[in-house]
Amino acid sequence: MRLLHTMLRVGNLDKSIAFYTELLNMQLLRKMDFPDGKFTLAFLGYGSEKDNTVLELTHNWDTSAYDLGSGYGHIAIAVEDVYATCEDIRTKGGNVVREPGPMMHGSTVLAFVEDPDGYKVELLSIDR
Repeated sequence: MRLLHTMLRVGNLDKSIAFYTELLNMQLLRKMDFPDGKFTLAFLGYGSEKDNTVLELTHNWDTSAYDLGSGYGHIAIAVEDVYATCEDIRTKGGNVVREPGPMMHGSTVLAFVEDPDGYKVELLSIDR
């Protein structure tokens, strides 16, 4: 067994794809429209779906926003330099919601950014 993907429902697929590809350097692996169901699926990641867990973005054509609820936490991504990554994201117009620094009650360096739909993405130093 292996984890295949995590799915997020998004209100604006183009904005979400731009966030994950341009700010977080993921690749758009495939995108499929389902006209009868009025939705589009886009799969993004850092490598092929055959060998990597990826992110599935689901866009229901008649829904522009979602209530994220209180159960969702975050997606975590390992980066080489949290400080430089946040600066790059900020320069490209991204929203850093927790500045880089050591985690509370620990030493792991992390930060949080927010995607266009308000989902949190944790950035973690890979040397943790």
